[in-house]
Amino acid sequence: MDFLLYIAAGAGVGLAVGLTGVGGGSLMTPLLILFGFPYHVAIGTDLLYAAITKAGGVVAHRRQKSVQWSIVRHLALGSIPASLVTALLLKTIFTDAEQYQDLLTRSLGIMLMLTALVILFRRFLRQASDRPQGSIGLFFQEHATIVTTVSGIFLGIFVTLSSVGAGAFCAALLMTLYPRLPALHVVGTDIAHAVPLTLIAGLGHLLLLGNVDLILLVSLLVGSLPAIHLGTRLAARMPSHVLQPILAALLLGMGFKFAWL
Repeated sequence: MDFLLYIAAGAGVGLAVGLTGVGGGSLMTPLLILFGFPYHVAIGTDLLYAAITKAGGVVAHRRQKSVQWSIVRHLALGSIPASLVTALLLKTIFTDAEQYQDLLTRSLGIMLMLTALVILFRRFLRQASDRPQGSIGLFFQEHATIVTTVSGIFLGIFVTLSSVGAGAFCAALLMTLYPRLPALHVVGTDIAHAVPLTLIAGLGHLLLLGNVDLILLVSLLVGSLPAIHLGTRLAARMPSHVLQPILAALLLGMGFKFAWL
């Protein structure tokens, strides 16, 4: 019965991802915690879930030539080493998962709130990036390569700690730093970076920390992979401008709860 429940959960999250484009990590991790899984298991399992479910998107965007590989490399230059170091520090400093649960919880809360704000203000971010105001905005865009790598470090740390941020939050960074990048290329580049980052972070949780439930992972994938495809086909008929704010408000509330438990 539990296996069927997890398949249904994967299908529900996959359908939501297909309909709204909101990253699965921001939905799946809180759901697994609601099911009673420990924070570290929910986060570690969700990271590998994200890597596998996003992999097909990379293939599709590569065929459309909508991936800016140079940006992916600069992001990964910061994020991949940061993810590995974060997992190693968790392994070295703490003797068991309970000792770093508070760190994971607050990181999850912060990243859920940031993701919710990005979803709510995505249009404003795009408009603001087209017309950068002040010296800070201009500095970021003039030094986009360096800022991209530094942003990658931030993503590597917090994605490893929370499983959230490799999707919507990274896309917001790309929109801000590269205002001339077409929306399709923002999505393609974001996904192309998210796959190796979540894979490395997930393997760190699996091999170094033992935080992945493989049976849970398989059951979630069985439900979510066909549901994502179905949700994508239905997305054109659904009012995403209504669904996304509702999901954003939900994520904001959950983020506040986790950050201040």
